[in-house]
Amino acid sequence: MQGSLGVERMCHLAQVSRSGFYRYLRERWPAEEELTLRSAIQDLVLEHRWRYGYRRVTVELRQRGMIVNRKRVARIMREDNLLTVRDGSPFGSVGAVRAVQVYLNLPSRMKVSGPNQLWVADLTYIHLRTELVYLAVLLDSFSRMVIGWALGRTLQAKLPLRALEQAVAHRQPPPGVVHHSDQGVQ
Repeated sequence: MQGSLGVERMCHLAQVSRSGFYRYLRERWPAEEELTLRSAIQDLVLEHRWRYGYRRVTVELRQRGMIVNRKRVARIMREDNLLTVRDGSPFGSVGAVRAVQVYLNLPSRMKVSGPNQLWVADLTYIHLRTELVYLAVLLDSFSRMVIGWALGRTLQAKLPLRALEQAVAHRQPPPGVVHHSDQGVQ
């Protein structure tokens, strides 16, 4: 009957609220579909260097053949901390996304001769069967050994901070250790 009646009318006839109906549907969404959509959104955001908001991501996903709602895309981007920050300029700028000062690329100028001189950090995501998780890793550049890591369900700044805190507690670095990471939003 869904083809002949609207959702609002069907909910009225069944004496259920529209929000309750959509909540019921959301619980029944296949986890794989949600995971695929979440992965596609993350790939798009990274591909376009954090310049696409939820509207442009939605358009791009539809052009790629996915059937998505802009509100669902916005919710996923908000949950994964992927929303862009605009500075009001009509042209936008890379500086609008960054909230901290950008420093020189010291690792390219360093000769590492021992442990605890250069720590390198990065984030990645891992597809599990039912969800997507994020992994923050800290490596000692000399030994290529993992010295700190953290796993989380959201891409927030506290994730790499937990990995850094674990590395500091484990290694107790001397003054002058260089911590290097890419210039991502975290």
